[in-house]
Amino acid sequence: MNNSRQSAFIYTYAYNMDERSLCHLEMRSFFDKDTENKILKSPIKIDPSRSPFMKGRLEILAEGDTVEEIIAQAPNFGSEEETNKVIFLKINDRQGIDKIENAERLQITRTIGSDMQGDFDLHHPDQLFAVVPFGGRWYFGLYTKSEPIWFNHIKKPREYSTALSTRVARAVANIAVPHPEGMRAIDPCCGIGTVLVEALSMGIDIVGRDINPIVCEGSRENIAYFGLTGDVRKSAIEDIEEMYDVAIIDLPYNLYTNASWEEQFTILKHARRIAKKVVIVTIESMDDRLETVGLHIIDRCITKKQQFTREIVVCV
Repeated sequence: MNNSRQSAFIYTYAYNMDERSLCHLEMRSFFDKDTENKILKSPIKIDPSRSPFMKGRLEILAEGDTVEEIIAQAPNFGSEEETNKVIFLKINDRQGIDKIENAERLQITRTIGSDMQGDFDLHHPDQLFAVVPFGGRWYFGLYTKSEPIWFNHIKKPREYSTALSTRVARAVANIAVPHPEGMRAIDPCCGIGTVLVEALSMGIDIVGRDINPIVCEGSRENIAYFGLTGDVRKSAIEDIEEMYDVAIIDLPYNLYTNASWEEQFTILKHARRIAKKVVIVTIESMDDRLETVGLHIIDRCITKKQQFTREIVVCV
């Protein structure tokens, strides 16, 4: 049996309405679909700690039309050498009159846990399992909690007040490079490296370039501060000759320099030249400008930070 082909996973999400559009674009980037239910099933395996919105991932080991079918399969799971804990995923699609209340959830997890091999340990289990109703069926499997790694990157030695938030930067890196294997990325206007730190921390092969040597120095300092290694060098985008699979470009230039359309045109034109896919972060709509340089929009979202509304545009 080819387990890699038959594996399936359930992901749960948490986000507020200001984050909905960004989270849904990240979902579509990972899974080619999104959902309003904050719970999603896919054969695609993603580390839940990559996303700033994922709560966790259930790797499906058993499923059935009823919870009794799951309970009947419980003795097949666990190990006499390891302790177990079973949790009930509160994020599910059983809401309203169909909602499963806390007392029933506890009864289900205790019954499954007591029927499994090995001892039940509520506090320090060797293995964490989860059960959840979804799409009219019940699912049980190994559960991986999301660790908010991005949260540790909020405080940096070098900061810009208008830089992307760490949370948004992480989502942008995922949107740009959802599946890193074999992918080469560049941030040709990297600033102090907010996107670089998030991408590098997820194992994405990315380099940074910027025309400002001071911000290049700040970017290198931020990367090193978190124990990461990255290639950041002073360079104008027009001088970049290597080809990349994707370029990530944050374009808030008019906040500092009142960058003209000609300057933005140069950046966008050369991004099109050096990358097959371009993810652009902008505070102004530029659909016509993107078409002018031969970039075609395939997806987009908006995200808010204080008084700013940014648009994230995925182009090929």
